[in-house]
Amino acid sequence: MTLANEPLVTIVVVPRERFSCAQRSLESIYEHTTLPFKLVYVDGNAPFKVQQYLKAQAEEKSFHLIRTDYYLYPNQARNLGLTHANTRYVVFVDNDVIVSPGWLEALVQCAEETQAAVVGPLMCQHEPLHTEVHFAGGESHVWVDSTGRRRLREKMYQQGQKVAELRPRLQRQETELAEFHCVLVRREVFDRLGFLDEQLFNTKEHLDFCMSVRQMGGTVYFEPDCVVTYVPGPPLELSDLHYYMLRWSDAWTLGSLHRLRDKWNLAEDGYFQSKYKKLGWRRYGTIIEPFVRWLTFGAGNRFLTRAFAKVEHYLNRFLTDRHIRIQQQVRQQGFS
Repeated sequence: MTLANEPLVTIVVVPRERFSCAQRSLESIYEHTTLPFKLVYVDGNAPFKVQQYLKAQAEEKSFHLIRTDYYLYPNQARNLGLTHANTRYVVFVDNDVIVSPGWLEALVQCAEETQAAVVGPLMCQHEPLHTEVHFAGGESHVWVDSTGRRRLREKMYQQGQKVAELRPRLQRQETELAEFHCVLVRREVFDRLGFLDEQLFNTKEHLDFCMSVRQMGGTVYFEPDCVVTYVPGPPLELSDLHYYMLRWSDAWTLGSLHRLRDKWNLAEDGYFQSKYKKLGWRRYGTIIEPFVRWLTFGAGNRFLTRAFAKVEHYLNRFLTDRHIRIQQQVRQQGFS
């Protein structure tokens, strides 16, 4: 494969759930990427310290920085970045992803050799970096049961497996699913599909996108020679807390699930019921339970945990209602 001097790729970095990993993530991109690229960074209301860091880096490295003074839905942030991408490929990267050497070359080579519309990497999770599999391709499609109900099939391959044990057996292959933690997309895909669906506020947007791509005849590939890791975790700083709570709010999750259900005419089956029962599990496990353990000097207390969860539920509703008002004001200003 011959690569032109003009970049083939625009990397679009967007917030995922917090901002405290942003510097580490961006530095890994510049350290481990040798293929020419353009970079668009969407700063969706990052706290002041991160905001100043990104501003300085944008000036030093000459990338395009998009700043908003309000928090963004993930697809909203991706669409903002997409408007500034005019290269053959767009690579979306969350701001808590750490890449490894050769990551971008492997994604582009796969797309060039297979003509894939979408290419996803060997996605790892947690630390130490690049050691535990989060996602190695998967399934995402609608199937019809014996009663005629349309139901969703979602499966992520090899989650939790050790990379060292699994990697020798992995091969490039066509798959049904790639995640937005890190994914390469041909820019022309958006000429046909339009922008990403912003009514999928915080979850399952990758299912919707990959099914839409495959529905129009495009292919999705898994490329194990690209290895990246997303570093999930609780909000590490107080300045992360607001966005984290909003990002995983009950309202955003319910809205996303209902949008997916209605858009694909899916039955309200066990798949959705299980998701409804687990509303708020991230906030519960990463904010409420650790806070109660801190209050009780590590002992924990079920009664206190439930009490704080109830209070947090009302706070969460307040935050999402407030965000709706802010979004409405932004739209009104845009039309004025």
